[in-house]
Amino acid sequence: MMYSYERTDEPVRRVPYHFGEKLRMVREHKGLTLKAVAGAAGVSESLVSQIERNRVSPAIDTLLALADVLDINLEFLFEEYRRKHPVHITHEQERRTMAEDDIRYEELAKPVNAHKGNSFEAYVIKIPAGAHTHRGSYGHIGHELGIVTHGSAVLHYEKKDYALTTGDSVAFPAGTPHMLENTGAELFEAIWIVTPPQRFV
Repeated sequence: MMYSYERTDEPVRRVPYHFGEKLRMVREHKGLTLKAVAGAAGVSESLVSQIERNRVSPAIDTLLALADVLDINLEFLFEEYRRKHPVHITHEQERRTMAEDDIRYEELAKPVNAHKGNSFEAYVIKIPAGAHTHRGSYGHIGHELGIVTHGSAVLHYEKKDYALTTGDSVAFPAGTPHMLENTGAELFEAIWIVTPPQRFV
């Protein structure tokens, strides 16, 4: 798609939002040259180069033109700038916890955009010997990934059993009934990641 306007005289200034890295990454991934992108967007090659190097902040119509040429979702460009602190650190003593009978869940990261499909939750699960989880017994939407850090257990999934021990990882669609049972003689611990969030929302 060609655009009739030209943006060669935009002032050079410090850029608060660094779009350049993402624009360059997508352009190179698509195998497009600066000249090709500039021509399709109706701007100068020099301007595109300066934007990619974060030397100028593009006007909104220029940004829209580049996003259209590169087929980029604007949410992708702005996602980390809608949050004041995109990096979240949770100290061990600050973890939220939840109990299910004698099973303990310790949150590792608070869900972000909990109602969107790309959100997830991560927690440490601690299951005493002889105990088992309950919530997944009927299945739920999403996927799960677990990494065993201590002990052993059996994942009951559909009509099959899968043995897990320290160092193992397991991933599965959560829509099928499943249950994690500690069949060993010591505490079972694992890091568990679930999308979308189910417990800590």
